[in-house]
Amino acid sequence: MVALIDILFWFSSLYILPFWLMMWFAPTHERTAALMRNEWVYLAPLAAAYTIAVLPNLLDIFIQLGSDMPTPDIVVGLFSEREVILIGWLHYLAFDLFVGRWTWQRLVATEKPIYISMPVLVLSMMVAPLGALLGLLVTREYSEDVAETAPAMV
Repeated sequence: MVALIDILFWFSSLYILPFWLMMWFAPTHERTAALMRNEWVYLAPLAAAYTIAVLPNLLDIFIQLGSDMPTPDIVVGLFSEREVILIGWLHYLAFDLFVGRWTWQRLVATEKPIYISMPVLVLSMMVAPLGALLGLLVTREYSEDVAETAPAMV
């Protein structure tokens, strides 16, 4: 029998793909903007999958991380369990997409061409902090005023 955590893993790993593909290949399309504007569509199902996975383990996680200052050994010990590793994966998927969406908004608002936006967003998917930093660098001119008038954002 397949474990619930495995189902949540596959659901979440596949669920994110259309959102990333749309941000990569159709960053200014109205459907991309409509879906990425709605947190209930792009984020809530991932957050729900994470919540279902983490709730049975929440007490153990709080005890482990709350009893002592987390050290590298404590974190490695925590992530030595298969279920906790998969919970961490669900966490990465949700927050990588959240950060990628934030970076995508800045790229669209500053009208970056696809040859700039796509590599930044691919990095955002694979190594989100690096993609976010690169996104910040290439959208230095971003401001809230620019975001309000961007065509794909309204």
